[in-house]
Amino acid sequence: MPEVQRPDLAAMLVPLGRALAAAELPVLERHGLTMWGYVVLLGLGDEPVYTQAALAKKIRADKTRIIGVLDELQQRDLIRRAPDPADRRARLVSLTPTGRTTRDRAQRDIQEQEDRLLAPLPAAERKAFLRSMQTLWASIITQQG
Repeated sequence: MPEVQRPDLAAMLVPLGRALAAAELPVLERHGLTMWGYVVLLGLGDEPVYTQAALAKKIRADKTRIIGVLDELQQRDLIRRAPDPADRRARLVSLTPTGRTTRDRAQRDIQEQEDRLLAPLPAAERKAFLRSMQTLWASIITQQG
């Protein structure tokens, strides 16, 4: 008996990713964030301070592309940028308390929306799906390091 065919992973994940990103836009707009602004705030979550170049590498953005995003976030007091005492040519980027609160609220609202999307799955399947996605994500992030 032939094996049951399934779509390729990219064929399943790309439309899902696009739909999720489109669903996030209104949530981000309610929090006054662009997608790139949100990506920057998430990228600053693990460490207290990054150089602009290290942040760009972490979020996989061209360092010149995020300058406008950083400018806007700084004007809104969501991030701080300061000269690096070890290298005056470099700028250090960190979250402000307002930035942390904004990021956390946006992420909470996005994940609540995701929970509604995942609601048709039984609880055990939902947990397994999320665990599998986190494992794959961590593996890819580590490989791309």
